[in-house]
This record gives sequence, C-alpha cells and structure tokens, in this order.
Amino acid sequence: MTDRRLLVQAPLRGLSLQQVRYVATVPFGEATGDTARVYRELERDFGVLAPPVALHAPVPELLAAAWVMLRETMLVSSRAPRTAKEAVASAVSVSNQCPFCTTMHTTMLDSLTARPLASGPGGRSGPTTDQLTAWITSAGKQPFAPDALPELAGTALCLQYLNRMVNIFLVSRPLPPHAPVRALGPVLRILTGLMRGSARGRTRPGASLSLLPDAPLPRDLAWASADPGIAGALARSTAAIEAVAEDLVPEQIRVLLNGELDRWDGHDPGLGRAWLDAPLRELPPAERAAGKLALLTALASYRVDEKIVATFRQDGASDREMLAITSWASLQAARRRSRQLIGDS
Repeated sequence: MTDRRLLVQAPLRGLSLQQVRYVATVPFGEATGDTARVYRELERDFGVLAPPVALHAPVPELLAAAWVMLRETMLVSSRAPRTAKEAVASAVSVSNQCPFCTTMHTTMLDSLTARPLASGPGGRSGPTTDQLTAWITSAGKQPFAPDALPELAGTALCLQYLNRMVNIFLVSRPLPPHAPVRALGPVLRILTGLMRGSARGRTRPGASLSLLPDAPLPRDLAWASADPGIAGALARSTAAIEAVAEDLVPEQIRVLLNGELDRWDGHDPGLGRAWLDAPLRELPPAERAAGKLALLTALASYRVDEKIVATFRQDGASDREMLAITSWASLQAARRRSRQLIGDS
C-alpha cells in the first residue's frame, strides 16, 4: 500500500463508521485480533473500510462472515469480470430498495464502464449489464457460461444479504450524518477511486478463509461447489452466522421465519400489516418484537425504523443479539432468493 493511498484511507475510517446506526462501532485504532485483520484486508482488497462490512464488528464472527462472503464472491475474479459483478450488485440493490448500495454499486459500475479495468478473465467481455439485470429481476436463462455461475450467483447472494443489513444499520447515503447532499459527488469520486485502485490488483483466491473454521457446504448452495474458494467462503460464513443464531435467536422465531420463507415468492409484501400480524400471533408475546424484526429484515428490510428497533431493545437486547437476529434473517432470505434465481425454489 502506498503512503499516498494510506493518507486518503486513514481519514475515511472515522467517516465510514459514523454512518453506522443502532449498534456501537469498533474504531480502527482500537480493533484487535480478527477484527483488526478484517479492517486491514478491507482497505487492501476493497479499497476502503466499507461500512456494510464494518457494521458487523461488535460480533467478530459475523464481521468475518460478512467479509469472507464479500471478498471471495465479488472481489476475486476468475471467470467473471468485476464489471459483471457490479452490474449484478446494482440490480440486486435496486430490487431490495437499498439506496446506499444502489448508489455505491451503480457509481462503481459507471466508473468501470467508462474506464474498463480489463475485458475480464481470459479476455472475455462477459454478458451485458442489461442481460444481467434481466437475469436478476426475472430469474430467467443465465446469460453467461456455466463456469461463471459461482461468482455471479455468489455476488447476488452476498448483496441479498448485505442489502438487508445496510437498510437497517446504515444511513441512506454513503455520507456521515448531517453532511450536505452536495458532498456526495466528491465523496463518491474518492471512494470509487480507491475501489478501482484495489480492483486493479490481483486478489488471491481463498486468502480470507482462515478467518473462519471449515464447514460443509449446505445443499441449497451446491451451485457454488465448482469454485473451491467461493464454496469454502459460503460454507464457512453460513456456519458462522448459524452458530451465532443458535445461541441468540429463539428457536420459535427461526422456525416461524423459515416457514414464511418457504411460502415466499420473492416479491415485496407491501405496506399492509396483515402479512406481519398473522404469523406473529404464533409467537409468545415476549418474542414478538424479535419476531417482527426478523420478519421485516428478511422480507421488507427498508421498513425497519427507529420504532421497530426501540421496541426490540426495550427489554435490554444487546448489540450482539440485534446483529445475530438481523444477520441470520438476512442470510435466510438471501439463500431463498438464490434458490429462486438459479431455478431451485
């Protein structure tokens, strides 16, 4: 890392963490162990201390899971160019009504389209943005060679997860609170410049996997098995998130949400309350606030607001508990959307 790049990255660290709400953050200078390692790898391989990953820092296992998933699917390119992955990320973010991620990934996509880094692995240009957007929105025929599926479906899975977490824990724009909207353009130019700089380098496959113990790949993620790095990342990340949930998310909530997801067609449930009230009546009163947070996270994360969080927190729920339930619900929904995307619903 050049001294010049570090001079730009260092002041952005605090600004990135200021965007996180509802949970305490871990400052860069106070991070230790695996948290410090993830922070360093984020700046090296992604270009910036990305808030969508850093928001998980109060629970180091979840921080590692989010980073391993993002790095190995989106940043390591073997069969699919970064431009294609940004197109997938943009389309998924739009579909999930995630303004923060939509802004970042469409800006990065525009940058790569205007000034390509390369034509892609093996000189292939890959599918067009319109083809990838149609694939994401309609779950139709895959507009790419089968060997690119782990990278592109993996990117879609990762963004399905991150969009939900971002909608809850980050502000709507990649700016610190109270920053003027006119600052967005200059900030985006700095951020995309750093991200492009990292994307020019060779991101070694599998380098993040040692953050988490080995785990079997779930059957519904078998489409990733052709790429050992992505398969390992999804297996380990899934196991880590599930382990935290088993400790902190009541079993009745997990059963309830999985039942709702089995019936979910992937569409937004809308603004009415009937779809929430009916399943919540199946829970004991003491678990309904947590159940509501889980259902909204999975099915309509843009509706999680201060009132929902305050109700969940009123009995003293910790940051760890809040991250456990939202990360688990986000992953379950992401896995369901992935099955629909590849035609295994």
